[in-house]
Amino acid sequence: MSEPRDDDPREQKRAARKQAMDLLARREHARAELAAKLGQRGYASHHVSVVLDELVAEGLLSDARYAAAMITSKATHGYGPLYVFHALRQAGVAEAEIAMALDEAEVDWFTCARQARHKRFGHATPTDYPGKAKQMRFLQRRGFDMDQIMAAFEDGPDE
Repeated sequence: MSEPRDDDPREQKRAARKQAMDLLARREHARAELAAKLGQRGYASHHVSVVLDELVAEGLLSDARYAAAMITSKATHGYGPLYVFHALRQAGVAEAEIAMALDEAEVDWFTCARQARHKRFGHATPTDYPGKAKQMRFLQRRGFDMDQIMAAFEDGPDE
């Protein structure tokens, strides 16, 4: 397909929409993230804004759906709610939307913390303070809060 002519706004908008749809076909995107990608590809911000508004109205672009997908993905890979919150905020999702998605997520963060610890360090609980502190720092960097971290050292159903 030939490049859209710069002087034809309808062609520019159509090309921006096609590019947005191609990106959304691969994975969910946050609105701000998709706007940045389209901007990097040289599409005018007014065309991008109109296209994104249309996609939201059609239900093809949703920050809530993006947040839910990211929560599931990050939890599966051993990351906690604090990490997910900051990653979503960095992607441009509104804090209220993030809080709602985290509340609605059916994720047992305590089990996730325990599984992340077991995957990295094994099932044995460290007997010395430096060993336990090292594991606690690891879980903290992964975005788990102190209650979840402490629960990761208790016997659980996956023991």
